[in-house]
Amino acid sequence: MKRSSTILLQVVIVLIGIGILAFMLWEPHIEGRNAHATLFEVYFKDPFLACVYIVSIAFFVGLYQTFKLLRYIGQNKVFSQPAVKALRTIKYCATSLVGFIVAAEAYLFIARPGDDIAGGVFMGLLMIFVFGVITIVATMFERILQNAVDIKSENDLTV
Repeated sequence: MKRSSTILLQVVIVLIGIGILAFMLWEPHIEGRNAHATLFEVYFKDPFLACVYIVSIAFFVGLYQTFKLLRYIGQNKVFSQPAVKALRTIKYCATSLVGFIVAAEAYLFIARPGDDIAGGVFMGLLMIFVFGVITIVATMFERILQNAVDIKSENDLTV
């Protein structure tokens, strides 16, 4: 892959991270029930929001590992153990995000039985699908890359 392509993808990854972080900090202030709340009420009286911020750590770790993987690709080190490790970490982050989102969906069904949760459930299912696909793709590429690294190391030993 050309160096310019990987740099462009890294810039896109950084912009996605900045956009998601800005949205996470901005959106709670304009939400319907928090429109006129103080900062304390917005951030410390909503356990669901606290869980979202804690779970976002896995998202940003996965984003950082994607950035690192693109750096390895740009340096032609894609067939290396650090690249396999980055893919493995991306897989674990995406899997944990699926688990956390399933738990959040369960919270919506159990703790808010009378509320209209259709929009939240749909968004959750959409994110479960996206992170599930990321998990599957990362697992597939991890296996392929690990096999290539093993073959490469065997060839280096015989030469």
